[in-house]
Amino acid sequence: MKKHFLYASFVLTMACSASAQNKDAVRFSKTITKDNAYKHLSVLASDAYEGRETGTKGGWMAADYIKNYFKSLGLKGPVNGDYFQPIDMATFTLSQILTINGQPAEAIKDFYIIPQSVSGEGYAFNANSILFAGYGLTKDGYNDFDGVDVTGKIVMILKSGDPNGTTSSNGRGAVNAKIKYLTEKKAAAILVIDPTVDVMPENLKSYLLSSQMVMKTKEELEKMKAPAGVPVITIGTALTNQILAAAKTDIAGLKKKIAETGKPASQEITVSISANAKKQETKVRAENVLGFLEGSDPKLKNEVLVVTGHYDHIGITPEVKGADKINNGADDDGSGTTGVLLMAEAFSKAKKAGKGPKRSILFMTVTGEEKGLLGSEWYSENPIFPLENTITNLNIDMIGRGDKDHAADNNFVYIIGSDMLSSELDQIGKKANKDYVNINLDERYNNRTDPNRFYYRSDHYNFAKHGIPVIFYFNGVHDDYHQPGDEISKIDFPMLAKRTRLVYYTAWELANRANRPKVDKNEDGTPKN
Repeated sequence: MKKHFLYASFVLTMACSASAQNKDAVRFSKTITKDNAYKHLSVLASDAYEGRETGTKGGWMAADYIKNYFKSLGLKGPVNGDYFQPIDMATFTLSQILTINGQPAEAIKDFYIIPQSVSGEGYAFNANSILFAGYGLTKDGYNDFDGVDVTGKIVMILKSGDPNGTTSSNGRGAVNAKIKYLTEKKAAAILVIDPTVDVMPENLKSYLLSSQMVMKTKEELEKMKAPAGVPVITIGTALTNQILAAAKTDIAGLKKKIAETGKPASQEITVSISANAKKQETKVRAENVLGFLEGSDPKLKNEVLVVTGHYDHIGITPEVKGADKINNGADDDGSGTTGVLLMAEAFSKAKKAGKGPKRSILFMTVTGEEKGLLGSEWYSENPIFPLENTITNLNIDMIGRGDKDHAADNNFVYIIGSDMLSSELDQIGKKANKDYVNINLDERYNNRTDPNRFYYRSDHYNFAKHGIPVIFYFNGVHDDYHQPGDEISKIDFPMLAKRTRLVYYTAWELANRANRPKVDKNEDGTPKN
């Protein structure tokens, strides 16, 4: 009796499970396999693609690969017939010149200018004297500016330390306060003496020499047109002493004098100085790659589900120790890009068989994510399809591996954002998992106060900030994150395929259900009225 009862229960359970599944959805998911995933990722994450950095040959190769694949599937190019959505992007390289008494100083060795501090058309100045103002302090009965007018002067101050001879750093905030004071007092330029320039670490050198990539949005263009602030140039000990030699002293002697007397040693140094800083713009080829599958229902096809993954990564890092300097980005986000391609194939085959989705689906791989979510921001500000017609964004960023918290069982995926704007979307995604895939859905990062800020760190956020409900699929950070070790050999292809199927089944439901997910929460999580 007991055995028969258990058997009947088992049959009933299986029947209920089977009835929850859409046979067409299951049928066309068959191409989402580990082997097909390997086919794409072995190309995208190969050394030939050089880490797919935005605006480089490897990035363009990846864009071309994706475009050609979308085209082979029969997807439409929705950007005036093309698959590329060009992004108005440029790099800016800082040209910087500083001369003392007609002798040029060497940038990065003798001095540096922070590229982000130069705005507008840049700046140029020259003068016949420099005002040394000690530590640039006004406190505790000590005032480096007592009786000194800094208006229109080139002012030189020590970055850190104090009159008592303390050599420890006062911190970036203290330096900024000094700069703010001199700016308010209308100094013409500021030279900050920093001994660390003499032993500058390689990572700082690389940063200062690197070009700054900018997406030319309206906001960014306004910043670029803004008037330049007071020039700030950081100089090392050697250049400081070259300047002070005109007064027959050096920085060590002046610091000693201040410490011994407890009084400022501010003084005007007769020396000629000229400086010039200007950003040189170079146009960058960068594009999102879009493949469009039109919906089959005349009443619903104007509504669009957007599926995204970023195809860019961080390229080659010459300063990395070891022979391997290519950041292949197999997991980040070659895996998510592969997932988008697999789903595009599955839905394309469904449409060709007369079982296409009722709503339209936009498969979009974006660039510039590693530069600050630039590609998805560009799309959200320049949408090909109206944002009000966009029902949901399903974003995939790293689904090929796992993290240390799931080392014992990789049958999981983090979902983030699914209930942030729409309770209904959250239910749809979880039901799709229960009906078809049965992955452990980990929601530990699914909140706005998570210190990792994952909700804000991938491309879905550029949809969410416009009130479009999102789900972000993610396998967590591992030791090879943004390292050359993020190789295809470490990808868990069965799980990559399984996680992709979860997104696919969620997309199937969203594209075919009667109503789009209701947005019942504001961006801050409060209920809508």
